[in-house]
Amino acid sequence: MTVHGDITCLMDELIPTRTTLLNRVKDLQDQSSWQQFYDTYWKLIHGVAVKSGLTESEAQDVVQETMVSAAKYLPDFKYDRKIGSFKVWLLNMTRWRIADQLRKRGPLAPQPSPPDEPVTETVAFNKVPDKKNPNLDDKAPELDALWETEWESNLLEAAVTKVKRRLDPQKYQIFDFYVNKEWDADKVAKTFGIPVEQVYLAKHRVTEMIKEEVERLKREAI
Repeated sequence: MTVHGDITCLMDELIPTRTTLLNRVKDLQDQSSWQQFYDTYWKLIHGVAVKSGLTESEAQDVVQETMVSAAKYLPDFKYDRKIGSFKVWLLNMTRWRIADQLRKRGPLAPQPSPPDEPVTETVAFNKVPDKKNPNLDDKAPELDALWETEWESNLLEAAVTKVKRRLDPQKYQIFDFYVNKEWDADKVAKTFGIPVEQVYLAKHRVTEMIKEEVERLKREAI
C-alpha cells in the first residue's frame, strides 16, 4: 500500500460524505459548510474531468458548474439509501458537465445539458446515454472507472489522516519512510535507532489500521 502527498485536516470530511455535512449545506447562507463541501469535492471532480481529456480550464468549468447544480438541489436533499447514493448523483452531475465541455469543442452550437436529476433519484452511470455526444458514450465505462479510482484514492487519504493522528509520530514516520519513501528496512532501522524487526512490525500494524479505517469509512458512506 502506497500513500502519496501531504494530507490536510480537510480529509476529515472527504469521502465518504457525512450526512451532517449534507444537512448543513441545505442552508445556502451557511458559507462555512459550503466552503467545506467545495473543499471536499472539487479535487475529485477536477481529477476525473482532467483524466477524461479536458483541459485545465475546461476541468475548472466542470467543477464550478457541478457545484452550481449541487447548490440548486442539495437544499431539498433527503437521504434514502434505498433510492440511491449521493456518490452516484454527484457522478452523474460531473459526467453531464464533462459532456457539456466536449460539446463546446464541436462545430455546432452547444446543446442544452440533460436535465439535472433530483438528489433523491440516481441513475446508473452507464445507463445515462448522452445522445448528443456519442464520443462520451463510448467513454462511459472509462469515466465510471476513473470516478471509482478517484473516490477510492480520496477514501484512502481520509483513512490515513485519521490513523496518523492516532499514532505516535515516530511510528508513522517509520511506516512512511519504509512504505511510502521506499527506504531499505535496514536504513530505516539505523535512522531511528531500532531493530529492523520493529520496522516490519510498524509496517504491518499501520497497514492493518489503515485497512480497518478504510472499511469503517466505507460502511459510513452514503
